[in-house]
Amino acid sequence: MRLRVEFTTEPFDLDEAPAHAVVAREVIRAADLDAVDVGPFGNTAEGRADAVLAAVDALLRDSLGAGATRISLQLNVVAEGGE
Repeated sequence: MRLRVEFTTEPFDLDEAPAHAVVAREVIRAADLDAVDVGPFGNTAEGRADAVLAAVDALLRDSLGAGATRISLQLNVVAEGGE
């Protein structure tokens, strides 16, 4: 099974990326995922279910530890041949 995760961390800072946002991006970039896309207002990544779930666990724990007060995420099952 493949999964896609979309997430944002808050609070936002339009002048500089907050520590929790930087940590979240580092976790996702370091995970064994493909199709990683990070942006200023949202991030997405896709991969094998076990890799995505492990990355989400680390993302939640590390982002909260770095000061996130809210993390919004959506997790979708992706058909093997695409959507």
